[in-house]
Amino acid sequence: QVQLVESGGGLVQPGGSLRLSCAASGVIYSINTMAWYRQALGKQRELVASILSGGSINYADSVKGRFTISRDNAKNTVYLQMNSLKPEDTAVYYCNQVNYRGSYWGQGTQVTVSS
Repeated sequence: QVQLVESGGGLVQPGGSLRLSCAASGVIYSINTMAWYRQALGKQRELVASILSGGSINYADSVKGRFTISRDNAKNTVYLQMNSLKPEDTAVYYCNQVNYRGSYWGQGTQVTVSS
């Protein structure tokens, strides 16, 4: 089992920045994919960014150039640096890990972009 705990969400003004963190604990397999998803009110959950254990990265078109995903394998932690935030980025952000045993989710952290 893998436990994921997100932190770093909050209220920020348009144009501002936030950094989300997700710490993994439990049974950690070295080969895995870490990702951030988000779900806005009334909408489906969508992939924001993903990073493989080897470092390959993928972003949703809506966040390219504004968000940066990174990971620290020694700390079993993945980060999402979010810059130039827009009101449409408002959502609950979820951390996800996929390894050969399954897919695991964190509890989510709220990000609200509003003036």
